[in-house]
Amino acid sequence: MSYINDDFLLGNDVAKELYDGHAAMMPIIDYHNHLNPRWIFEDYRFPSITEVWLGGDHYKWRALRANGVDERYITGEADDWDKFLAWARTVPYTMRNPLYHWTHLELKRYFGIDELLNENSAAEIYEHCNKLLARPEYSVRNLLRMMNVERLCTTDDPVDTLEYHKRLREEKFDIEVLPTWRPDKVMNVESGEEYQKYIQQLSQAADVDIVSFNTLLDALRKRQAYFAEAGCRLSDHGLSIFPSGDFTDKGLEVVFAKALHGEAITPGEADLFKSGMLYYLAVMNHEQGWTQQFHFGAIRNNSKRLFDRLGPDIGCDSIGDDGVAAQMSKLFSRLDNEGQLAKTILYNLNPKDSEVLVSMAYNFNDGSVPGKMQYGAAWWFLDQMDGMVKQLNVLSSFGLLSRFVGMLTDSRSFLSYPRHEYFRRILCNLLGEDVEKGFLPASEIPFIGQMVEDICYNNAKNYF
Repeated sequence: MSYINDDFLLGNDVAKELYDGHAAMMPIIDYHNHLNPRWIFEDYRFPSITEVWLGGDHYKWRALRANGVDERYITGEADDWDKFLAWARTVPYTMRNPLYHWTHLELKRYFGIDELLNENSAAEIYEHCNKLLARPEYSVRNLLRMMNVERLCTTDDPVDTLEYHKRLREEKFDIEVLPTWRPDKVMNVESGEEYQKYIQQLSQAADVDIVSFNTLLDALRKRQAYFAEAGCRLSDHGLSIFPSGDFTDKGLEVVFAKALHGEAITPGEADLFKSGMLYYLAVMNHEQGWTQQFHFGAIRNNSKRLFDRLGPDIGCDSIGDDGVAAQMSKLFSRLDNEGQLAKTILYNLNPKDSEVLVSMAYNFNDGSVPGKMQYGAAWWFLDQMDGMVKQLNVLSSFGLLSRFVGMLTDSRSFLSYPRHEYFRRILCNLLGEDVEKGFLPASEIPFIGQMVEDICYNNAKNYF
């Protein structure tokens, strides 16, 4: 029997029934990822498995460095074969890391490979994958079709032209490719010249002369309308912590004016500005009728050596350790009290915050829509078997698992969609174990099956 077989991760008959009869058939709505829309529009063809699989994948880069592989074979000048061989030699050492499962799921689902990847099998697998990638049916669009992707939402800056989203929409491409509003750069008021340059870009994109905080809001609203016209339905906010500074409109004007004139911003001023900026961004999300997502808890670019050499997003981020409850309560209570709270999904990176987040989210549901504010999928370092099970258990204990909007890839890779299958198998196994142990009634398997379908697809379709 092959390693990735029909019963992979499914430990009992009920789990198999739930997966085979319900989860497996559901289309994918990937409502948060970092895919390149240009590649989708151009229907890009990857020249090698190395580019599509190892290019930009900071999960694999971290593992390679931990295995003693020189940077030349990771992000450096080594050729595609040498980089692939370095990864093949590393894979056996990733056992019990999610990369081991993901690697073999991806080889199986996209390329039909049952053989384990290691140094001995590397050449044959490399040649096989590259031959397939040379075929038209392995273009980017067809890779998405293989996994039954129905809709995906990329991550886009307010200054983005959204050219390729618009062209895909005009073409009526059969998979819906929508932008997501990600205004993180407008928060970074303390970043000096970099911030000034960004405000200039935003001014040009919005055709608004940004000379004050009020005109900054005007420009952002104009860009939000532009995103909405392109089909945007979600915002996403990446935060290291939730800011909590007490702000006034006058104070925001003062800090923003200092930033525009290149004056140094103190930590207190930065916190005040970010607190006010996040509040107004959330108000705008509500005005648009969008769902807002908050990803928080990362401490980024920890290795100055690698950041100076390679820049951000190269595998040197980790879990932060700051408090969150009071800051979140302050923001969401004000929005809720003012009738300005949009549908909201919260994601944490530090597992210590899981119970805090789900209990906080449920303070603000108002009966207007199921799961209006909810606890999101296991994110980043928590996106593995143990993390997913804990996320599902915490959500079940404190809230309604049945209303959960399900999994996402959060990935830059077009080969990452088996992660949805991974999640679905874990979900079905968890519920199957509950039935087997008598924690859930066997007589309710039809309802549980429907719940699985809802979590895998229907809830997201209805929510967004």
